[in-house]
Amino acid sequence: MELIGRGIFEGTKTWSTPRRRTGDNNMIEIEEMRTNEIEELLKTVGYGHLATARNNQPYVVPVHYAYDKPLIYVYTTEGKKSEIIKVNPQVCLQVEDVKSNQDWKSVIALGDAEQVSDPAERERALKLVAEVNPTLSPAVSIRWMDSWVRENIEVILKITPRMLTGRATIAKSDTDAPLAAGERSRSSIY
Repeated sequence: MELIGRGIFEGTKTWSTPRRRTGDNNMIEIEEMRTNEIEELLKTVGYGHLATARNNQPYVVPVHYAYDKPLIYVYTTEGKKSEIIKVNPQVCLQVEDVKSNQDWKSVIALGDAEQVSDPAERERALKLVAEVNPTLSPAVSIRWMDSWVRENIEVILKITPRMLTGRATIAKSDTDAPLAAGERSRSSIY
């Protein structure tokens, strides 16, 4: 696995630096996250978006997960994403912690996914996911409800990351814009 932190992008030999457009006070500074910052975000959030693709058609779904270095375990139910992964195991998991439009972090994990079939590993993974997501319950499509009630097929996927990257806004003074009234941090929805 290649951990990309502090500005090294896969395939380049240059260091990126935080960027700001001059003359525009609404622009924010963004920097590459360090490896320890990437891993800390993966450990604490527990909720993200899993992207798969088949026949050049992307498919993205929200999922619960747990990071157990170097692996990522995803809790989900059988469905389209599982079918796609059987054909094309390459996936992308995006995780974020958004406190405001000027205070956020985002991590991308690119890797290969497979369904966990070993009962001991499955139980261990489920326990890890439940620790990060104490109110965990499977997502259910209303049109599948009847068949789901008859046969609830929970799936644990194991992602072996090939690359982890992260970007975050640079901490500023107390002038950062807070969330508008009634808004919640997106990382707190789970």
